[in-house]
Amino acid sequence: MRIIAMIPARYQASRFPGKLMQDLGGQTVILRTYQATVATGLFEDVFVVTDSDIIFKEITAHGGKAIMSIKEHQCGSDRIAEAVSHMDIDIVVNVQGDEPFTNKEALVDVLEVFKAKDAAKIDLASLMVKITDWDEIKDPNCVKVIVNKENFAQYFSRSPIPYPRDKALAISYFKHKGIYAFRKQALLDFYNLPIGALEAIEKIECIRYLEYGKNIKMAETTVQGVGIDTPEDLVKANAILKSKRD
Repeated sequence: MRIIAMIPARYQASRFPGKLMQDLGGQTVILRTYQATVATGLFEDVFVVTDSDIIFKEITAHGGKAIMSIKEHQCGSDRIAEAVSHMDIDIVVNVQGDEPFTNKEALVDVLEVFKAKDAAKIDLASLMVKITDWDEIKDPNCVKVIVNKENFAQYFSRSPIPYPRDKALAISYFKHKGIYAFRKQALLDFYNLPIGALEAIEKIECIRYLEYGKNIKMAETTVQGVGIDTPEDLVKANAILKSKRD
């Protein structure tokens, strides 16, 4: 299989505008994410795909590969689909641009599902990590996922799912980590399908796959990672980087 990684990168972000160009230990967030993805050694190629001249120049000036989007896009998957439409690839992995600590272990977890016995019915794969902090479970910025017995996703939500009406029953909650591995055709299908009501109201793009009957295989990981969604996250990430150096 020919596997590449794409890092969608918008300059604007509603909660933290310009976050990908913020300084993280002497380098920008997007450059660290790109370098971390390349360093895994898992991909034939790694690209940043962006609508921003600033981000494009940041990556190419440091010897990286970047692609400018032609159209305006509402989500990262659409941006990647445009970029790979004429590429000869089998699997494309979407690595979030605000995940500067992206590591090999998590990416291996998501790619391994395409070697399993049920691989033929998998349209895309993603990651989930168990969470126990009720504040995080209730947080709408934390997307939760529920799966069936075979770990195929049944639904994603910003609300706590399942709702614990019977508190005597033990239940595990899982956070969706925004790393996807798509079969190329599934991604192109996504690009050509209109946004459905559930995706529109939750503002979770992978719900579109479920609304149109695609199969999303979830792999459980213990790798938490640190996404840069807020200025507070950037402070935390700098502290983590400093501790690793010390």
